[in-house]
Amino acid sequence: MIVPRVLAIESSCDETACAVVDDRTVRSSVVRTQIDIHARFGGVVPELASRHHLGAVSAVVDEALARAECPLDALDAVAVTEGPGLVGALL
Repeated sequence: MIVPRVLAIESSCDETACAVVDDRTVRSSVVRTQIDIHARFGGVVPELASRHHLGAVSAVVDEALARAECPLDALDAVAVTEGPGLVGALL
C-alpha cells in the first residue's frame, strides 16, 4: 500500500501553521503565532494577520519540510484551510 505524504497549511486567523503527515503519522508540525502582535489591540486585527501570514508562510513551510526530512518533490498532495476564517488570512 502506498501512503500519500501531505503538506498541510493552516492560516485561518492569527497563526501560520504547517505539518507534514503520512498515513496517521505527523512527521513535523510548525506553528508561528502572532499573539504578541495582536495583544496590544485586545484582539486579532485582520489586516495585520494577513500581512504577517505572507511574511511567515514560506519559512514555516520550509521548516516543516526540513523537520520531516521531506523534499518538496516527495509530496503527494497539499492541503490548505479554505474556511471558516478571516478572508485575507485564508487568501
